Amino acid sequence: MKENTLTESEERKPVSFVEQKVIDDLAAGKNGGRLQTRFPPEPNGYLHIGHAKAIAIDFGLAKKYGGECNLRFDDTNPVKEDTEYIENIESDIKWLGFEWAHVYYASDYFQQLWDFAVWLIRQGRAYVDEQSAELIAQQKGTTTSPGQNSPFRDRPVEESLRLFDYMNSGQCQPGTMVLRAKIDMAHPNMLFRDPLIYRVLNIPHVKTGTRWNAYPMYDFTHGQCDYLEGVTHSWCTLEFVEHRPLYDLFVGWMKEWRGETDNIEDNRPRQTEFNKLNLSYTLMSKRNLLALVQNGMVSGWDDPRMPTICGFRRRGYSPESILGFIDKIGYTKIDALNDMALLESVVRDDLNQRAQRVAAVLDPVKVVITNYPEGQVETLTAVNNPERESDGTHEVEFSRELWIERDDFRQEAEKKFMRLAPGKEVRLKNAYIIKCDETHPCDVDAEGRVTCIYCTYDPETRSGLPGADRKIKGKTLHWVSCHNAVRAEVRLYDRLWKVENPRDEMAAIRDAQQCDAVTAMRQIINPDSLTVLTDCYIEPFATSQEPLSYLQFQRIGYFNVDPDSTPDHPVFNKTVGLKDTWKK
Repeated sequence: MKENTLTESEERKPVSFVEQKVIDDLAAGKNGGRLQTRFPPEPNGYLHIGHAKAIAIDFGLAKKYGGECNLRFDDTNPVKEDTEYIENIESDIKWLGFEWAHVYYASDYFQQLWDFAVWLIRQGRAYVDEQSAELIAQQKGTTTSPGQNSPFRDRPVEESLRLFDYMNSGQCQPGTMVLRAKIDMAHPNMLFRDPLIYRVLNIPHVKTGTRWNAYPMYDFTHGQCDYLEGVTHSWCTLEFVEHRPLYDLFVGWMKEWRGETDNIEDNRPRQTEFNKLNLSYTLMSKRNLLALVQNGMVSGWDDPRMPTICGFRRRGYSPESILGFIDKIGYTKIDALNDMALLESVVRDDLNQRAQRVAAVLDPVKVVITNYPEGQVETLTAVNNPERESDGTHEVEFSRELWIERDDFRQEAEKKFMRLAPGKEVRLKNAYIIKCDETHPCDVDAEGRVTCIYCTYDPETRSGLPGADRKIKGKTLHWVSCHNAVRAEVRLYDRLWKVENPRDEMAAIRDAQQCDAVTAMRQIINPDSLTVLTDCYIEPFATSQEPLSYLQFQRIGYFNVDPDSTPDHPVFNKTVGLKDTWKK
């Protein structure tokens, strides 16, 4: 056990009920004073932000209190699993800033689980059932009425042993036989009504090949793997509250099988449940996320509109912002729908500290400064990040012709319009005060669209000169020099769903229309969740940044460099605006 080293601020901060249990268990000397956790994802999809909440507590508390956290893949269902998912899960955990002590797989324990199941059969605690899944379900009973015993419940031990071997032979047809634990068909917890612990799949496994054709069920696997691995604290979400007594029962049986007679209350994994991370305007079921990918409603698992960790990474979220949000909402025993705006607020605050400031014009219109010397190019200095002086500065070019945002000019402007208009002055960021010509302010095309704006500049007002202090009513505008501006593609992302709670809305549509999930999805997906702008201009400094670099487009929002970006075709993704405009 490593010595835990908490800072003074960490010691003062209130802790969650989950963390308090760790503190209490360590103080009581349970498990010999060890702390060992695990993160056990099934490799059947990419991780989403809900998994990040589990990762934060599994790895975070182990690190905080000097313990270890293992990564264990729950690979008991070869139908859905793939090495692609394993690789991306590992990548996501590392990106969030965590390292595992060991990598394990549930399949590492298949032989021990099989031997344990054989022992249960010999003990009269398990039997092979040849009924259909439908009949078994019917016999389960209800929450108010007991179940019925299977006609195979009391079959001879030797017969169940022989049939259990047959289940793994490759000759047994899936669905014709299962192994069930013999517990209590009248138990008030319906999970105790002779639960299935093995089923036949006859599918090769990515790690074990064709060695196994019968595979253990989740409830029979999870707790035993925790126990065999030496896990002390097993954390999961609230839907597993009813599973905990079965978890404890199987762990107790396994200790008996191994002949361990020490105090089970002091030396065993302990399961604790906390609330899931639910977000408004977000759907996080891996099954539904896979449907989005397979049906082309998004570009892939890392589409920046997806709630996957790799999607948030590509969108421009930092790992610190995700973990900061999780820390803010905390761990409780009450499920809630967290507001997406809260996550975006945390991201905005985080990026304000780390993003490089750059100039980009998304809807450009040209400005010509008529009294600026033709052919002259001036080098100015821009601060990279006013929140972090160590980030330094970079050079920007100023010239006679500039790009500004179309919204920053009006031919006819009311008195309160503080941007560029005939006769009005504005300051250009890091540069000069300019004034729009009153007699000939602009050119327009046949459709009445402004094509060029004409201004003059005051050469005494450049930033850093005494005249820069001259007060004007107009605002400060961002701009890019036409002389060296780089054309760029900018992808503006918004929420993928039109409704606050897409999960419940999907269920309502499916019930009303008797349709499948994809049909329901198409009715509530936001058609404006992605807008691609191809006629944008950006300063060269931004195009020199590495993929996934954090940027603030001045006066617009936070963006990052997309992995698709190339020197010839730079691409930027909008992460979040400078202000929350969704509710407005």
